[in-house]
Amino acid sequence: MSSLAGSSAEALLRVEDLATSVRLVDGRETEAVRGVSFTLGRGRMLGLVGESGSGKSLTALSILRLLPEPQVRITGGRVLLDGVDLVRASEQTLCDLRGRVMGAIFQEPSTALNPVMKVGPQVGEALRIHEGLSRSAAHRRAVELLALTGIPSPEERADAYPHQLSGGMKQRAMIALALACRPSLLLADEPTTALDVTVQAEILALLDRLRRELGMAVLLITHDLGVVAETCDDVAVLYAGRIVEQAPAATLFAGPRHPYTAGLLRALPALVQEATAPDSQQLQDDRPRRRLREIPGTVPAVGRFPRGCAFAPRCERAEADCLLADPELLPAPGTPAAANHVLRCFHPLPAPTTSGRDP
Repeated sequence: MSSLAGSSAEALLRVEDLATSVRLVDGRETEAVRGVSFTLGRGRMLGLVGESGSGKSLTALSILRLLPEPQVRITGGRVLLDGVDLVRASEQTLCDLRGRVMGAIFQEPSTALNPVMKVGPQVGEALRIHEGLSRSAAHRRAVELLALTGIPSPEERADAYPHQLSGGMKQRAMIALALACRPSLLLADEPTTALDVTVQAEILALLDRLRRELGMAVLLITHDLGVVAETCDDVAVLYAGRIVEQAPAATLFAGPRHPYTAGLLRALPALVQEATAPDSQQLQDDRPRRRLREIPGTVPAVGRFPRGCAFAPRCERAEADCLLADPELLPAPGTPAAANHVLRCFHPLPAPTTSGRDP
């Protein structure tokens, strides 16, 4: 097992060989999350990235223990939150930890918020449950939290129903709810998917500011590497239920070693690539040939993962050995272990040169 981003004693979250299985319509059970391991340090933000169907959201739901059992269940590994194994914790322990120690922001606030309950009482509910505040004290604190997240006229919005708020306001209300008890860990699953570009930028800036002010660890689940480049300290790239590359964000964007990661980066729009490029001269050299490049094929469906490396059928560097065995997650060749750069590939891309050119 290899991991990064907080392997020290300051690691708040340790995910060790997590396996989650799904029961298919024919009754067979197959792993959808396959041996995922990573650590997340206090106050740091880790981006878990990959295409749709790679297992990102299922990993987050597994950490939260919010799976629709028995159809989907954890079948192996450990999830240690400040030393407590969430996989083996009782329902009472989980209820105590959710909201108080770990908060969550989901993709679509319209479905995450209770449509028949006003926003203020929803935000204040966690305070009443976990901190024993009175109804009036919880309401006052809810208004403060709505103001903290940048909602205008927070007293008025606290007395509104979710359908009376814009998409951006609903997402901010979800953030206020998640942060009500100042959790140590925040899981944000595609928190800006349903928002327009301007509001996306505001929400991401808000999350980053609150993370720094409150000292939270944040696990950001997204398919958008541009978002990761702007906000995250570390990156874990997920494909077909396995982590295929992990590195500090600056290291990964300067020189991805796994062909899948490189393909994701080549598919970034030019403005994002320019923002993450290590060298302005490179931009001048590359600009005439800059274009989006797709990765051929699609992520294999759960239950249809190929033998060997799951990415091999889509990989331009694949050779015969890639079809026979699944590579282990090991330190990237040519990099010191202290670099915290690991990948799962028999034929990785070469280490970047000092010129920092794209692979």
